[in-house]
Amino acid sequence: MQLSDKELKEKIEKLKNKLSVTVVAHFYQRDEVFEIGDITGDSLELATRTRDDDAEFVLFCGVGFMGQSVKVLSPDKRVVMPKIASCAMAEMINGIEYDDAVRRLNESGIKSENILPITYINSNAEVKAKVGEMGGMVCTSSNAKHIITTALKEGKKILFVPDRCLGQNIANQMGLESCVIGDGSDLNESDIICFDGFCSVHQLFTVDDITFYRKKYKDILIAVHPECDPAICDASDFVGSTSQLIKYIKELPADQKVAVGTEFNMVNRLRPNNTYVLSSTKPECPTMNETTLKDVYLTLKAIDDGAPINEISVDEKTQKWAKIALERMLAL
Repeated sequence: MQLSDKELKEKIEKLKNKLSVTVVAHFYQRDEVFEIGDITGDSLELATRTRDDDAEFVLFCGVGFMGQSVKVLSPDKRVVMPKIASCAMAEMINGIEYDDAVRRLNESGIKSENILPITYINSNAEVKAKVGEMGGMVCTSSNAKHIITTALKEGKKILFVPDRCLGQNIANQMGLESCVIGDGSDLNESDIICFDGFCSVHQLFTVDDITFYRKKYKDILIAVHPECDPAICDASDFVGSTSQLIKYIKELPADQKVAVGTEFNMVNRLRPNNTYVLSSTKPECPTMNETTLKDVYLTLKAIDDGAPINEISVDEKTQKWAKIALERMLAL
């Protein structure tokens, strides 16, 4: 028998009250899933807040690398996911491709000891561990500028993986030279050398979208995520991480129109009026939307039955170095 959302929520709440489990949900989740989260936020916020939680299980509604980050920072916790969905950006680079990027820099005359790698948190634990082992660290979209500013004091070339857009946007903000591996640039001439990865959702936004809204509404503001192409960010009024976008938009006057360039689910719940999605195509992350209420219920039921499903594990070496990379960021 097909259960309604209301019936599923009732069953979920009963199991949550019975079990030692905390349900966490990322901002990009479906509304009905987001609403049942005990802890909600962006990827790093969820990973750090669950460290202080006493529950035995963390049920993580998001994508795979996020569940890994929780496990890396809290290795004694049992982390399960209703769906181990993939992040397209994180899947663009693995350990072999990371090693190949380092090799490309070496072949350009940049020695490994003169490379300081930084990985966006949107990467798998294997890549975070590789970065940690080379003396590098993790960053988020909100702290990337601070992390890169600190890293540059070591006088090394920054290898930024996997998101070329975030790397180049931060370089532009700081007045630094950047390039993308494989674009024909002389790597030695750049301060920040970016891997050629990107977010498929944030690539949907175009300068034409901005032009359309500026023509349609006088004095409208454009606010976008730094995973957007640099041309989009340069043409916008505000560029910020998920949490920064939420704060910026909440503080706008109620009558101020704003078009927002980030994932649909988050934009749709920001405020009821004068907020628009900066795209003619619905910018919905397909993998973030894989998780349903039924998936959450079945995952809780599996815990209750003593046979947890989709449990996240990270091998000891990867866990060690990935945690070092994350903790270097947190220390700053």
